[in-house]
Amino acid sequence: MTAAASLRLPVDGRQSATALAVARGTTRLLHSLGFSVVTELPLPSGRRADLVALDRAGEVWIVEIKSSVADFRADQKWMDYRLHCDRLFFATTLEVPVDIFPQDAGLIIADAFGAEIASEAPEHRLHASTRKCLLLAFARAAALRLAALADPEGGSGEWGIGSGG
Repeated sequence: MTAAASLRLPVDGRQSATALAVARGTTRLLHSLGFSVVTELPLPSGRRADLVALDRAGEVWIVEIKSSVADFRADQKWMDYRLHCDRLFFATTLEVPVDIFPQDAGLIIADAFGAEIASEAPEHRLHASTRKCLLLAFARAAALRLAALADPEGGSGEWGIGSGG
C-alpha cells in the first residue's frame, strides 16, 4: 500500500452511500472555489455540520446534505446552523425535488464527481466572537484528523468529532 493510499479518513457509518457521494462532489466544488472543507464538524451549539467550508478571507459556509425528501423532512435542526456561518447551503442529488428546500438558503446539486450551485445563499455575517470560536474548532478538528492520519496509534485517537448532532 502506498503512503497516499494509507492516508484516508475512515467512514464513520452515519451517512448513506448517496450522502457520501453528495459530500464528495460538493467538497470538490468547494475546493474549486478556494475553500478548505472539514466534514462532520461539531459546532459550539452542540450540533454537527455535514460540511464546513472556509475560504482564505475567513468566510464560513455550512453545507447540509440531504439525500432524500425523507431525510430533509426528518431533520429540521439545520435552522440552528445559520448561527454558525456566513452562508448556509443545502446539497442534494438531481433526484430530490428542489422545491422542498427553503428559499432563504442556497442549493447545491451534486453527485460523486462534482457539483454545481443551483442557487446562491444569502449572506448573514457571523458575529466576531462566534467566528473566532468556529475558526478554532475548524483548525483543531483539521489538525487532529491530520495527526491521526499520520500516526493512527499515537495521541488521543480523537478525530475532532465531538458529541452533538
